[in-house]
Amino acid sequence: MAKKKPVKRKAAKKAAKKAVKKTAKKTVKKAPKKKPAKKKSARKPNAAFMAKLTPSATLAAVIGGQPRPRTEMIKKIWDYIKKNGLQDKTNRRMINADTNLRALFGGKNQVSMFDLAKLVSQNVS
Repeated sequence: MAKKKPVKRKAAKKAAKKAVKKTAKKTVKKAPKKKPAKKKSARKPNAAFMAKLTPSATLAAVIGGQPRPRTEMIKKIWDYIKKNGLQDKTNRRMINADTNLRALFGGKNQVSMFDLAKLVSQNVS
């Protein structure tokens, strides 16, 4: 009778191992392979943004007088703001005016950065 007990234990261990293997196989399923993303073609800028516009005298004092696309004008204004440290220290969305920018801002001491595109469109022809 002593021999039967170890045999039962071995059979129980084997059954437990099989059960563990089956559950492990069920939980570890491989995710289906994703198809590679299609390559996007390079975006072409809108011709209206790339049209060269002549800045007014007040805008020319900040960015120069040669005709430029609207996007380049905004970039030049940001270069001027960063070069002269005119971005407000506490509220970074606001731009402080110096003598050149005050004329561009319509006499205001501070303007939001979101108004720059509107100010440029008012000062080009």
